[in-house]
Amino acid sequence: MKVKKSIPYRIFSVFNWLILGTVTLSCVFPILHILAISLSDSTSAAACYVSFLPVDFSLEAYQYLLVKKDFINSVSITLTRVVAGSVINMIIIVLTAYPLSKTTAEFPSRNRYMIFFAITMFLSGGLIPTYIIIKNYGLINNFWVLILPGAVNIWNVIIMMNFIRGLPKSVGEAAFIDGANHWQTLFFIILPMSLPALASLLLFTMIGHWNTWFDGMFYMNTPEKYPMATYLATQIISNNKQFQNMTPEMLKALNALSETTVRSAQLFISIVPILIVYPLLQRFFIKGIVVGSVK
Repeated sequence: MKVKKSIPYRIFSVFNWLILGTVTLSCVFPILHILAISLSDSTSAAACYVSFLPVDFSLEAYQYLLVKKDFINSVSITLTRVVAGSVINMIIIVLTAYPLSKTTAEFPSRNRYMIFFAITMFLSGGLIPTYIIIKNYGLINNFWVLILPGAVNIWNVIIMMNFIRGLPKSVGEAAFIDGANHWQTLFFIILPMSLPALASLLLFTMIGHWNTWFDGMFYMNTPEKYPMATYLATQIISNNKQFQNMTPEMLKALNALSETTVRSAQLFISIVPILIVYPLLQRFFIKGIVVGSVK
């Protein structure tokens, strides 16, 4: 039986679609604008003739970036950081969330650890003490300084912990009755049932490593070790730094280009991986976050 929708409901639906459509376009148009500039001729881009479609189509900006060693190097550092950092973060999240998901009867010290972790969410040692600690550990200008200081994300641990607590306890109890230990229960029972939460947290972790720029600028002394986000930030902050390590051939190629097209190409390349990853993990995202947050 088809239910007839009321006029107020139809009006609400129209306004809802208009608002959501406007928000969507406001997110898509800037990306299209950046892409159009990066694919446009340098003269048209410098004259601000480009809107959402390329003017005098050209791939010179991308060809220039393919031979720009400092940019390629920053991309490779970021890719390594995303892979290594995400693996380390997810392992720590799982190994921390699983025991914390137990009751105090099963894990008597649970509340002590939870209080300790909760304090770190609201209080920090400050920028200078953190820098001193990292320096004493010998991590300054070291690749691992991009990963280890933020290896334990307590917010993600809490989401994972609540998701595990929301799973049926009978499943774990049945595994123990069959002779499984905690490791077997975790890896063969709990984790396969926690794919929505794992996918959501993996998405958060990857985006965090991909977009973070401050730690690279603060802890790295040489631009050759900058991740891509830090490299792009330095290009925006100072226009002069980008000319320091250029060969005569690169300077000649840059003169034939527009700084606007090169920057747009860099920015578009930086967001392409995220645009690819989001649709792949989107179906897990809502379920993983909602179940892990409201328990």
